[in-house]
Formats: sequence, structure tokens, C-alpha cells
Amino acid sequence: MGYALAEVCASHGAEVFLISGPVNISYTHPRVHIIPVISAEQMYQTCIENFAGVNAAILSAAVADFSPSVPYTDKIKRENKEMTIRLKPTRDIAAELGKIKKKNQILAGFALETTNEIKNALAKLKRKNFNFIVLNSLNEPGAGFGGDTNKITIIDSNNNIDKFELKNKREVASDIVDKLISYLK
Repeated sequence: MGYALAEVCASHGAEVFLISGPVNISYTHPRVHIIPVISAEQMYQTCIENFAGVNAAILSAAVADFSPSVPYTDKIKRENKEMTIRLKPTRDIAAELGKIKKKNQILAGFALETTNEIKNALAKLKRKNFNFIVLNSLNEPGAGFGGDTNKITIIDSNNNIDKFELKNKREVASDIVDKLISYLK
């Protein structure tokens, strides 16, 4: 989804900085600058460093909420039948960007919900200080992850709710970018 959004933004003339974790996508566009990261912490740092210089940010990555407390650099051998891995919370990129967002910046996020979808997305929109949020539902066939289609609902800070039909991800990206452009006018 992030790559589709970057392509649509660039096709509208935007200079795009795409902060991306490891993916199996080869992609080039003259106005899309890919900044590779490997960890949630690297993504956090890179987002914070780049946010002040942008007009808008769309947070489409599903960054892990937890990471290992003690990361291992070597292979863990199968010596025991059972192992416990302690986790620590990762830093909340969306919440931090929402705190430092300037009045003239647009911040959009995503929510993946399975229950109380609208209510939970609205709560996240307010908590993270988003201008709008894109709700993905795992309850809809063909929506969410692992495919080339999605069915979204966009909710804005004025409680406007726009539901969209199932579309390919490029068309979904166009709907999201159209919403973003409406804030920039």
C-alpha cells in the first residue's frame, strides 16, 4: 500500500520520501526517494528526522508494537524444548508525529480493526492527532493484507465517514491521495 501511495502522490507532482522496511518490490520513480530501514527503531528515528520538512505524511506501515527485549545476533540453537522471549513496546511513531505536527501539516494514518471498527478508528484518529484515518477491515473479503485489493473507509477529524467499494490498491491509493489533496487546497 505504501508503494502505491508513493506512486500516486508522485504522479500528482509530489516529491515523495518513502520510508520502507524490507520488501520484495523493485521500484523506481524520479520523484520517489526510498529510505530503507530494517527495524521499528530505525523507522521511528527516520520518521522523526524527516517529518519537519514535509507538508504531509501518510503512515501506512504496520510497524510492530513490540520487539525483543534482548535481540540476538547469532542463531539460537534448539537446545531446550521451550523458550521464553521477553518483549518490550516499540516507540509509537504515529503518536510522536501527532505531538510534533505543525498546524499546516497533514497527518494521515491507518487502522486495522476487527471489532467496533468505526469507534476504534475514531478513537485512534483523535489519540494520534491525525487529520484523517484509513480504516481497513479484516471482516471484508479481499480487504486488508496479502492481496492486490482493499476495501477502505476514510474517517476525518470532522467525523465525516466515506466508505469505498473493493478496489485494487492503486485505485485505493488514489482515493486516499484525493482526500489528502482536499486538505492542501
